Amino acid sequence: MTPSRQLLVAVGVLTLLALPLPFYPGLVPLWEGLSGVLAGIALLDLLAGSQRPRVGLEREIRHGIPMGVWSEVTLTLENRGRRSLSLRLHDHHPPWFEVESLPISLRLPPGRRTRAGYRVRPTRRGNGQFSGVDLLLRSPLGLWLHRAFIPLSELVRVFPNFRQMGRYALLASDHRLNQMGVHRRQRRGEGSDFQQLREYRTGDSMRQVDWKASSRYRKLISREYQDERDQQLLFLLDCGRRMGHAEQGRAHLDQVLNAMLLLTQVAARQGDAVGFLSFGGTRRWMPPRKGGDLVRHFLHQSYDIEPSSEAADYLQAAGELLSLQRRRAMVVILTNTRDEDYADLIPAVRLLQRRHLVVVANLRESLLDETMVRPVTDLEGALLFLSVNDYLESRRHSLEALRHQGAIALDLLAPQLPAALVNNYLAIKASGTL
Repeated sequence: MTPSRQLLVAVGVLTLLALPLPFYPGLVPLWEGLSGVLAGIALLDLLAGSQRPRVGLEREIRHGIPMGVWSEVTLTLENRGRRSLSLRLHDHHPPWFEVESLPISLRLPPGRRTRAGYRVRPTRRGNGQFSGVDLLLRSPLGLWLHRAFIPLSELVRVFPNFRQMGRYALLASDHRLNQMGVHRRQRRGEGSDFQQLREYRTGDSMRQVDWKASSRYRKLISREYQDERDQQLLFLLDCGRRMGHAEQGRAHLDQVLNAMLLLTQVAARQGDAVGFLSFGGTRRWMPPRKGGDLVRHFLHQSYDIEPSSEAADYLQAAGELLSLQRRRAMVVILTNTRDEDYADLIPAVRLLQRRHLVVVANLRESLLDETMVRPVTDLEGALLFLSVNDYLESRRHSLEALRHQGAIALDLLAPQLPAALVNNYLAIKASGTL
């Protein structure tokens, strides 16, 4: 129990009244009487408020909430005691949650329940732990404050903000992927899986003509094929130290996970199976799977992956993936490299190329592009321009070395990644090279 502001003010007033007492001895009995009354009232109020509060408490929050979006938290309190409670509460939320409307002050009559709410906005992905609620209760006369902690542990999973991915998925379902930079190539009648028979159209090749059906219907009938389904897509996700680079408040790894979710959605609609292997600190393996719940399963498997302080070992990851994935697949390596990484990355690509089709999506920092277009006005700026230009030239040579190994090498800014991945996936499906 601690004294409230009211009690401290009352004690302060009595102290001030005691200053002139040496000059007015006749007022001493009155001052002592007032002090005794205040002490008695404070003691009685202390005894009345020292009883442990009988409060029931429940918290309501969704167990999965998106990052960067305000979500509601509702606290339900029940007064199980015989006196009214005047209290102030603070919920122990994860430290990386932004909050609004905390702490909460309220008065709760005996035997009554009430609901109070506030909002939270997570600033990163992962598991958020609520530990309990602090209560600050006033004694009946308000002269004392009683602090109590009610344990109320709850785990909340913070997922990537899939609102943008949902928009992309809607565009995909409406065949309007071009609005997000994805270009679909029209290929009438080509593919490897038979889809249907239809009337011959101008432009169909003669090898598409089904002569038996044509003789039966006495008109030219063509076979129409679709892109092969039931193929496999695997992400090899770098979680090393360079994937923690942040631009506009978002780490490269966060943006990569969003792009992976989008491509997973597109591949699921194509009837393909999707999986991933993360390396470079966080090791997680999700075998390729397909079905209506693929995106949800992918989200639950990847939402808490964070960049580490370790260096990525591409060769070890490639060897592990080969042992885990026997069937031929499209392997997409998602990373952020420097020149010294290619001594390990090129042999890893060469190893994967023995069985799989490899795509290397290599992110670069936007600061490099900004430096190249910034006007040069002094010697320091000229030296910076030359060093960045040399670095980018070396980067281009390294990517060419990857292409010589047979890989598809992409050099991208993080915002360009979603459309680039989907474009290359659809192009590979259309070409039949997988």
